Amino acid sequence: MLVLRPNCECCNKDLAASAQDALICTFECTFCLQCAENTLNYVCPNCSGNLVPRPIRPADALKNNPASTTRVLKQGGCVRSSL
Repeated sequence: MLVLRPNCECCNKDLAASAQDALICTFECTFCLQCAENTLNYVCPNCSGNLVPRPIRPADALKNNPASTTRVLKQGGCVRSSL
């Protein structure tokens, strides 16, 4: 089951399960659109994979499969990608 993390790993912005500006990599690292676009060039700083829009879990499915409440934050934030 896809883990829906509650925040951007770079700037700690809250990202609700229904957020349309949340992006993920194949390891489910999670970033907001602003950080993905302006800092990371859509490349995950953890695994170098590409960042894509995170799927939105329907509200009915969230009842039995809620989003995570565990916040993940990169120590020191994210460094601008040179790609």
